[in-house]
Amino acid sequence: MSVETKAWLRCYRCWSTDLEVQVHYEGIHRIDPATGERAEVVDELQEAVVQCLDCMHDQPHLGFREGRVEPIEDRWERMIAGTPWVASCTVTVHVDEVETCSGPEAGDALSFAAFGEHGTREFFTHVRFHKHDEDRIVVHLLVELYARSAEEATEVLEAAARGPLTITSLAEESRPPAATAEGPAH
Repeated sequence: MSVETKAWLRCYRCWSTDLEVQVHYEGIHRIDPATGERAEVVDELQEAVVQCLDCMHDQPHLGFREGRVEPIEDRWERMIAGTPWVASCTVTVHVDEVETCSGPEAGDALSFAAFGEHGTREFFTHVRFHKHDEDRIVVHLLVELYARSAEEATEVLEAAARGPLTITSLAEESRPPAATAEGPAH
């Protein structure tokens, strides 16, 4: 493994290199009537999630393509070299963007409505509350994300927001201690 590879092939939270990829595959294949073997791929879908086995966090800075884990270019440097930032913010979305705003799935649904996949895969979000305002919903959240500066954290939040964003506070947190050869710090 090269030094360049080691820079991104680790957990962005605890620095462990004990990772696994969970691959989910669905496919529709035609069958050759003479051999019984797969003849033609009609449709296939593969989804993969890389997870740290030490702290159990998903690794949204890593993807899986053609049998290999690879860094996702627009986020791996920010997540590995950055520190955690916590933002208190609101995102205003159209009511049709929210799948549900009550019950056990409400937090994920409101986070997804506010920030899309970033809100459910990359950011750690906590929906504090939400308010209905005619055909809009104002979602109040605490968001933890990784960035190299306050400016970059703001840019990432603005790019991910699926509606008007207001950041009321933004503070840098300390990064958890790096994992050692014996395992992650506790």
